[in-house]
Amino acid sequence: DLSDLQALMQIRHFLERSAPTAAAIATEGVHLLVVIDHREARVYQTERHGTVPERIKPYDPDGSRRHLHKVDDDANGQRQPELKAFYEAIAQTLSGAEPILIFGTATGSSSAMDYLMAALKAHHPAIAQRVIGTVVVNAQHMTEDQLLAQARAFYATTDQ
Repeated sequence: DLSDLQALMQIRHFLERSAPTAAAIATEGVHLLVVIDHREARVYQTERHGTVPERIKPYDPDGSRRHLHKVDDDANGQRQPELKAFYEAIAQTLSGAEPILIFGTATGSSSAMDYLMAALKAHHPAIAQRVIGTVVVNAQHMTEDQLLAQARAFYATTDQ
């Protein structure tokens, strides 16, 4: 009986937390681009034109993280980082790839790109070593084709 709204929400949250993590989309030698902010990570295979990204979103049971201006009362004015599961899901997606390029949208304490790199270095050093660059971009004002073109240009200069 799911007529009780509270019971239904508990089941929903349980299912969201227990959802399988993203499967690795990469094969050996594939160039990957990760475009990350605090709302999601998009992982592209840069060799393919018209590639559809693997989207990874942090667990957000109450929807509060959609509002970037929201700061928790106990955060001392700082944005709380996403759960470790968000960065772990990204790491699992990148597990077979090399090389990896990461585009982020911010710097400093508001940079999800920096949080991802710290998590990779701490828990997945082999993946962190395959990251050939981290670049701050204005992804919000770029199309997917523009992001991929910039990634391909970056790879072209590093592959020589």
